[in-house]
Amino acid sequence: MSLAAGILLICFQRAPTDGVGVCFIAFAIGNGLYGCWISHRIKFCCKILSLSLQPMSKFSDLNRPTYHMLAVGFLWISLWILAVIGALNFYFPPLVIIALVLSLAWTTEVMRNVVNITVSRVIALYYLRGMQSSTQFCFLRALTRNLGSACLGSLFVPTIEALRIVARGLNLLEGEDEFMFCCARCCLGVMESIFRNGNSWAYVQIAAYGRGFVMASQETWSLFEKEDMVQIVDADITSSICFLTGVCSGSMCVIVVAAWTQRVHQSFTATLSLLTFFIGYLLTRIAMAVPHACVSCYYVCYAENPENRLFDKTIRDRQALLKTGREVVVPTPRGLRRYTTRS
Repeated sequence: MSLAAGILLICFQRAPTDGVGVCFIAFAIGNGLYGCWISHRIKFCCKILSLSLQPMSKFSDLNRPTYHMLAVGFLWISLWILAVIGALNFYFPPLVIIALVLSLAWTTEVMRNVVNITVSRVIALYYLRGMQSSTQFCFLRALTRNLGSACLGSLFVPTIEALRIVARGLNLLEGEDEFMFCCARCCLGVMESIFRNGNSWAYVQIAAYGRGFVMASQETWSLFEKEDMVQIVDADITSSICFLTGVCSGSMCVIVVAAWTQRVHQSFTATLSLLTFFIGYLLTRIAMAVPHACVSCYYVCYAENPENRLFDKTIRDRQALLKTGREVVVPTPRGLRRYTTRS
C-alpha cells in the first residue's frame, strides 16, 4: 500500500507530491528488507497471536471500548483539524502545527492505551484467577484509576521504541573507532535502564494490579528474566504488526484522498495526503490495541504462572528450541555484552 501510494503521488509530477512519494517508496523498500530480516519469527508470532485471541470468544463485548475510543478519536480529530486551520493565522504557524501534531499523537496514544488497559484487565484476570470480568467496569477503571499510568506510558513507550531503533543501528556498527564504540556503550547502558524501568509490557500489571507504570515495568521485566523469556519477548513482532497495519491503513487513505484532491484542489495534494495518512494511522492504531493487549497478556501471565492449565507448551517448546541452538533469534541490544570482549 505504501509503495502504491508513493507511485501515485510521483505520477502527479509536482515537487511537493514527488517528495512525499519518494518517502513512501523508501519506506516500502525498508519494509521489504525488514520483512526478510524477521521472516524466521513469523510462524511463532502467528501461533502466539492465534492462542492469545482465543479468550476473546468468552467476552462478547470486549471490542466495545475500542468503538467508544474510535468515536471519541474521530470527534477529537475533527476539532483538531479546525485548530490546524486556525493555526495558519498565528505568528509562527509551523511551530504551532508541530505542537498540535505532537499533541494529537499523544492524545490518541492515551486512547489506545485506555483500550489496552481495559482489554488487559479482562484477559489477565481470566488467565490469573479464572474470572469473567465486566468489560464496562474495566473500561471505567481504565478511565479513572489507571488513566495516569496510561498518560505516562503514552509519553515513555514511543520514546523507548525510538531508542530501540537507535540501539539496533549502533549494534550493527563495525570497526575500531573508539569514539563510536563509546557512544554505543553509553547508549546501550541507557537502554538497559530504560527497558527495566519502562516498557510496553507493563500495561498488563497496571491493569491487573493497579501498579504504577515504572513499578509495573520493573516487575514485568523481572518476571521475564526469572522465567528465561527475555529472548522470546524481545523477538516478538506484535508491535511491528500493529505499526505496519496503521501504515497500511494510512496509505490507503492517501490513495483515496490524493486522487480526489488532485482532481479538485491540486495545490493541496501533498498537504492533505500527509494529513490523511496521519489520521488513518492513528485511528487504526487505536483499533489494533485489542490484539496487542491479548498477546501481552499471554506472555506476562505465562511468566507469572507457567503452570497455569490455560497455557500449552508453545513457549516452553520455544525455550527448548533456543537452548539447543536450532533456532536463531536476533535480540534487541540492551546490554554491553557485545562490547565487553573488545576491552
